[in-house]
Amino acid sequence: MKSKIALAFKKCRAEKRPALITYTVAGDNTKKNSLKILNTISKHADILELGFPHNTPIADGGQIQGSSHRALKNGIKLKDVFKIVKKFKKFNPDKPLILMGYFNLIYQNGENNFLNNCKVSGVDGLIVVDLPYPENKSFSKKCKKKSINFIQLLSPTTSKDRMKRIIKDSHDMIYYISMLSTTGGKLKVSPKKIIENYKKIKKLSGDKNLVIGFGITNKTISSLRNSDGLVVGSQLCKVITDSIKRRQNPVTKLDKLVYNLKKKII
Repeated sequence: MKSKIALAFKKCRAEKRPALITYTVAGDNTKKNSLKILNTISKHADILELGFPHNTPIADGGQIQGSSHRALKNGIKLKDVFKIVKKFKKFNPDKPLILMGYFNLIYQNGENNFLNNCKVSGVDGLIVVDLPYPENKSFSKKCKKKSINFIQLLSPTTSKDRMKRIIKDSHDMIYYISMLSTTGGKLKVSPKKIIENYKKIKKLSGDKNLVIGFGITNKTISSLRNSDGLVVGSQLCKVITDSIKRRQNPVTKLDKLVYNLKKKII
């Protein structure tokens, strides 16, 4: 039986477009709004990534760090993240949701306990930023037993041999980090160069779904549409920040942004 993540990519391929994958932080700017945001943007996004906040998010740029800080300040805990997921999945059972975060919280929670909570709440996939291959092999196998996709990461500096091993060990989705930077940085390489690198990896990855992340905004997304999927995160976090400053409703603003992002890749 195909996973919800695999089915989402299959649908997008049939529509001859990449999957739109959005990222927001659980609990930003409130627990209630976080759920409202997921429900609203899921009308346009094909796959949702939800970050579980961490006090030292080393791979994240200023926008996502700001989102994590707000969520932690509001008292968000891992148990609250699972509650948000469960409530979302109750009304959106077929929409794939991926949790993204750092291994420290998983370790503190206990790997088996964490994965049980993922399974019960309806999590479809996991991205653990600071658990690289091959150190993640054991955890990846545990995920597979629970029918949870463990998403491997590739970067521009990953060697071809290492890339082949990572691809072989991956599940239904692989995340290609487009540039050596934290999230949300301006593209340091041209979209043309990113797609060139992407195509080389795609030759190795075959039928595995390969998505591009880091530095993607409404200004660059259409030039990267020649891919299996595109991840937009920092721009969504920035919209929440700006909405709070202007005392506007972030849910409405994000609805408009994600709708427009989708239009650019159709």
